[in-house]
Amino acid sequence: MPEGHTIHRLAKDYAARFAGRPVTVTSPQGKFSDAADLLTGAVLTGTDAHGKHLFLHFRDSDWVHIHLGLFGKVTFGDAPAPPPTDTVRLRLACPTGYVDLRGPTTCALITDAEKQAIHDRLGPDPLRADADPAAAWARVRRSRTAIAALLMDQKVIAGVGNVYRAEVLFRHGIDPYRAGKDLTPAEWDAIWADLVVLMREGVRANRIDTVRPEHTPEAMGRPPRVDDHGGEVYVYRRAQQPCHVCGTEIRTAGLAARNLFWCPTCQQR
Repeated sequence: MPEGHTIHRLAKDYAARFAGRPVTVTSPQGKFSDAADLLTGAVLTGTDAHGKHLFLHFRDSDWVHIHLGLFGKVTFGDAPAPPPTDTVRLRLACPTGYVDLRGPTTCALITDAEKQAIHDRLGPDPLRADADPAAAWARVRRSRTAIAALLMDQKVIAGVGNVYRAEVLFRHGIDPYRAGKDLTPAEWDAIWADLVVLMREGVRANRIDTVRPEHTPEAMGRPPRVDDHGGEVYVYRRAQQPCHVCGTEIRTAGLAARNLFWCPTCQQR
């Protein structure tokens, strides 16, 4: 599932290509046809993102709410647009280009009130200007749940996925099984500040890189990481490989239905 930086990057890309322009809206797959008929010819007036939720704004109060889920994909292209396949849930097109959405968990036309309800149920997003880290800390500090699980709970903090949670905990030497209530305010502040920096860089580079300069392939004289997710990381999907810092074998285990990765030496409880 894409992490929050990808969704914010998509919001920027949709806006850069289509904002301020009337667009042709279609649903070749048919599942969004009624809404597409209502929107076609309207101007895309803006975009928004919160956690893993993307919003496209049309007219005064029409929003297309998109959640990619596990299988959703977005493809941008230049004009002329090729004939769409019947797997395309939503296509926006204008004289200069097009964008296809396939396989999302959610693609729905919603109102301002319905959009606000989505914001209200999500935790603060490190990439949003209106984010309040104190709101997340208020939930973390009272919880007996492992911090690794809390970081993945979108009601606590929105946008953090499996990669960022594993990497930020490693970068701050925090055992992923520590209860939220056992973190100090200083540790939480450091985690939040680091997520802001790392995720902003993720938006800029369109990939996740979390290693510090002294641990890059060039600095360490090691081969670059080869992985479908790209980017240089400390622990994510590096099970049984040596830690870049101490050489200990990286461990993995299941937690909250996702694979967790950590270094038992660098992240002692």
